[in-house]
Amino acid sequence: MGQTVTPPIIVIVSSIPMLVRSQLLAGLLLLGSLAFLIASCADTVTDGTPTIVALAASETGVDPRELLPPQPLEQVFIGTGIERPTFLTHAGDGSGRIFVMSQSGKVVVFHPEGAIAVNSTVFLDLSDRVLVRSEQGMIGLAFDPDFSENGHLYAHYSVDLPRRGVISRFTVDVDAPSRVDPTTELVLFEIPQPFINHNGGMLAFGPDGFLYIGLGDGGSGGDPFNNAQDPRTLLGSVLRVDVHNSSAESRYEIPHDNPFASGERGRPEVWAYGLRNPWRFSFDLATGDLWLADVGQNAWEEVNIVTKGGNYGWNVMEADRCYPLNDLSCDQDGLTGPIVYYTHADGCSVIGGYVYRGDRLPELDGTYLYGDFCSGKLLGLRYNGAGATEHVLLAETELQLSSFGEDESGEVYLLDYQDGGIFRLTSQQSS
Repeated sequence: MGQTVTPPIIVIVSSIPMLVRSQLLAGLLLLGSLAFLIASCADTVTDGTPTIVALAASETGVDPRELLPPQPLEQVFIGTGIERPTFLTHAGDGSGRIFVMSQSGKVVVFHPEGAIAVNSTVFLDLSDRVLVRSEQGMIGLAFDPDFSENGHLYAHYSVDLPRRGVISRFTVDVDAPSRVDPTTELVLFEIPQPFINHNGGMLAFGPDGFLYIGLGDGGSGGDPFNNAQDPRTLLGSVLRVDVHNSSAESRYEIPHDNPFASGERGRPEVWAYGLRNPWRFSFDLATGDLWLADVGQNAWEEVNIVTKGGNYGWNVMEADRCYPLNDLSCDQDGLTGPIVYYTHADGCSVIGGYVYRGDRLPELDGTYLYGDFCSGKLLGLRYNGAGATEHVLLAETELQLSSFGEDESGEVYLLDYQDGGIFRLTSQQSS
């Protein structure tokens, strides 16, 4: 089944010497716009405490034999023709098709067969309008829950003059579903972006049928306009809107139970705020929980479970520490902390993934899988509703993880930004 990457057997990630951030960025910048996911910020030296720790069985009550095992990876879907992939998803229409998005604005579609992308074709091409620069490009894609009936899908991409993010609906001809005509575009949002970084990007429909949108704080460093702490702006937030009846006259509606639906204390679209750069989030297929990885500033990366009206701390805090780090007196009242976090000794740009609900690897059921763009580490997290019961390193890869993806059966994939490869986890027995 193609290339296999086998990790060492590791269940504890201990502290390692801090990488000099400028050296790391310099190496990545040699690869051009490959730094589009990297937090743009200054060097910071962290303390020497352990960062990511797999809790011992005595602390969690978990039988040691049930601890998450290391996971080999195998390369799949060879031949997609996509460079710099930024997302993978499915249409939810029962077809089993896989859709892979590139930063440049193309989406390819194929029916997978083994390790090969069979009959890969261009499904949507927005490359004539997408601005690719730093963290900008085509950054979000979601299919309508009723796609098989209405043919609607949604894209989030960057444009220039003026610099802004565009979130649009496109419609495929259900009688000729192999390609989307870009002229069917209905623009729902145009969001001014003051800087070229921290665009966020994720689009996903929740189990409630509403469209959720992740937006970064607007960029630069330290959130200079304090967008994330101001729910009266869309930036630094997760939005929640109703697009069931979108039209040229009414682009979207506000769900009545949004926390600021009245518009009095915040924008009615805002569902949660206090976020720096929510590049990727996902919903647990079993519980409906919204898992979000927020890319950090100088020192910390974090994973959150997002709920209605939550304030996740940026730029008052970075992970569980006051920001800036020398500020020891920040007001934490009303802030919601992360589930887990790690320092830049173990990476520099967290990439959110999915809670595994597939059938191939039952030992991972209920495990949140996520990683880091810079280190290539693949991590697994189990959560009992109150805190992490297990948090381990599943694999050390050489991949530059740009995104995770999920297919129609709940299987999870990893995307390699540098080489365009698509990988999935496999069991020790089959490696």
